[in-house]
Amino acid sequence: MTPAELAEVVLAAAHAVFDERGLDRAALPAQTTVERPRNPDHGDYASTLALQLSKKVGVPPRELATALADELAKAPGIKSVEIAGPGFLNVRLDAAAAGQLAKVIVEAGPAYGRSDTLAGQRINLEFVSANPTGPVHIGGVRWAAVGDALSRLLRATGADVGTEYYFNDAGSQIDRFARSLLAAAKGEPAPEDGYGGAYIAEIAAEVVRLRPDVLDLPEDAAQEVFRNEGVQLMFAEIKSSLRDFGVEFDTYFNEKDLHDGGALDAALDRLREQGHVFESEGATWLRTTEFGDDKDRVLRKSNGEWTYFAADCAYYLNKRERGFDRVVIMLGADHHGYIGRMKAMSACFGDDPARNLEILIGQLVNLVRDGAPVRMSKRAGTVVTLEDLVDAIGVDAARYALARYSADSPIDIDVELWTRAKNDNPVYYVQYVAARTAGVARNAAEIGLTRGDAAAFQPELLGHDKENELLKALAEFPAVVATAAELREPHRVARYLEESVAQAYHRFYDNCRIAPQGDEEITDTHRARLWLNDATRVVIANGLHLLGVSAPERM
Repeated sequence: MTPAELAEVVLAAAHAVFDERGLDRAALPAQTTVERPRNPDHGDYASTLALQLSKKVGVPPRELATALADELAKAPGIKSVEIAGPGFLNVRLDAAAAGQLAKVIVEAGPAYGRSDTLAGQRINLEFVSANPTGPVHIGGVRWAAVGDALSRLLRATGADVGTEYYFNDAGSQIDRFARSLLAAAKGEPAPEDGYGGAYIAEIAAEVVRLRPDVLDLPEDAAQEVFRNEGVQLMFAEIKSSLRDFGVEFDTYFNEKDLHDGGALDAALDRLREQGHVFESEGATWLRTTEFGDDKDRVLRKSNGEWTYFAADCAYYLNKRERGFDRVVIMLGADHHGYIGRMKAMSACFGDDPARNLEILIGQLVNLVRDGAPVRMSKRAGTVVTLEDLVDAIGVDAARYALARYSADSPIDIDVELWTRAKNDNPVYYVQYVAARTAGVARNAAEIGLTRGDAAAFQPELLGHDKENELLKALAEFPAVVATAAELREPHRVARYLEESVAQAYHRFYDNCRIAPQGDEEITDTHRARLWLNDATRVVIANGLHLLGVSAPERM
């Protein structure tokens, strides 16, 4: 019996109690939930339904809980129901009802854990969006791991998700990049405000190879060639490195298209229609202070140039006009000040910022070796890049390490920890369960032990304490996925895999022999335990997939 199925049983019992007592069914919720008690001695699951309904129907909570307990005790699969405190219901399942979950999970396979809790939501999820002026640095890599995991979670819970990379190919930073490439091609030092690092020389050399005449052109024309060719080369490299990291986007959106296609003028017109645009000192402003911003924002300067904020407005409007009802943007720690102005901008368009716009801020990441931060990239010169991180600890460890912590917490990634094959390495600890469950299944097949026909499965044989503990851990997975998606917190999946499933499986493995020894005959207990072993493999694999991490069959 899954937690969702038990919740339905609890609600059905409430309906029966209400009918018996003549209470108003309108007070009953459409659905309810059950939770695992913190103390396993209190039972398998707990319900607070009696407490929730007591005031609505004028019945003391313990009296209502007693009636619910009596009714619940009649239901198949319920071993016992106890009343605790002011009216908590502590429920214990019988072994057959608890063990049935193993078959449910195995038969569901990759679908186990998926739901439709966010069905009907169209979400645009923008992350990374690093300027194409250099390789993706370690802060952007954090968003690559977290953002991709979040997109998987949102889709697993029924949302219609479009992932997006905003490609900033306009503005002063691109000018500086082009000047830096031109200087490198000429063998000159980088401009004072330019970019350094070996990658600049590499890209400059490639532009010269593609356009041998570029250095013979007038400086302005040469700089334009380096701008166009260099940006394309840099962005191709960014896309390639992200693809190698397991991250691809549905849409790569060019900022230049906003300028060339008249989107900024269209956004200005829309904001003007809403009555929030004004002119002052020769510039065009948006009155964002009406919606809580600390100051009004310039859209177009007195010299006629658009501001970055104007492009932000146009881009937001573009997303909304493409049919996304929620725009989620992931930004680095240095962008915290953007939240107020972006929320106000959303309101200026007539949207509800609480519903239509969501901004997530990620904190800093350090790569640590021998107790000291790694501060310099061999190639980029000033920052640690995606390639540096992958070279140091590998893709799986990098993705898991970055997704394992709440994004609003700074983290240090210790190279020594994340590369050693020991249980204190979190990704090794979880992947080892994936490999061990696969190994158990292989070894079982070699001696002729199979799960057998599903109809012959005897879930009541999974009555050992450690089997029950593992079953309860596996039962939590759908709720963990739903909560992680709703709260935008992929780290909940990683911690669940480590602290619930992996720990429970190791205790099960140590206490409950799955395969017979020596000349011992294969029994139905061995088959039942193989179902539980394989169910664990499904949950571990599904959870790791949501994080973009492999579930190896061998280690």
